[in-house]
Amino acid sequence: MLKVVVFVSGGGTNLKAILDAVEEGRITNACVSAVISNNKNAYALERAKKHGIDAICISPKEFESREEFNRAFLVRVKELAPDLIVLAGFLVVLPETLIREYQNRIINIHPSLIPSFCGKGYYGLKVHEAALSRGVKVTGATVHFVDEGTDTGPILLQKAVKVEDGDTPELLQRRVMEQAEWVLLPQAIDLIANGKVSVADGHAVIAE
Repeated sequence: MLKVVVFVSGGGTNLKAILDAVEEGRITNACVSAVISNNKNAYALERAKKHGIDAICISPKEFESREEFNRAFLVRVKELAPDLIVLAGFLVVLPETLIREYQNRIINIHPSLIPSFCGKGYYGLKVHEAALSRGVKVTGATVHFVDEGTDTGPILLQKAVKVEDGDTPELLQRRVMEQAEWVLLPQAIDLIANGKVSVADGHAVIAE
């Protein structure tokens, strides 16, 4: 049974998609054992509690320096002993020590088709604003492994979403979540939980 810990900063809609998929049997051989947020008011923590899942808040604001936070954060994560860490809208830069400790065991969902509209400064609505500003006809979402860069780790899954006439960033964000993010993230976890994913030479490979 794959032990999954989800990191999230906000409402936790991707977390809900994961929990629903576990309950419906679309994710097998995995369970969400804890949810960590940097925001004590994040509704994601309430979602976790309602499912009987350990809900933890640990914020950089609670520490005198980022180095102290990084050390404490790594200790807390190691106590949870996750097999897989899922970033589901987590707006804190991960300590590099944690990334190294859990190499190829951290995945992130990004609301574009990487390498478009990704990297530093591209998060949340900013991604969809940039896509609409550029006038793309297709956008989407990407699940990728996390490395020391920003959105630069091996790509695991991608799904395209059509941009419609009259889209606002908010409308496009919702469609990308519904049609791509909430589909891809559970699918990625299920693949990993069932031993169908490997990483070699900087590429994620999915077994048939």
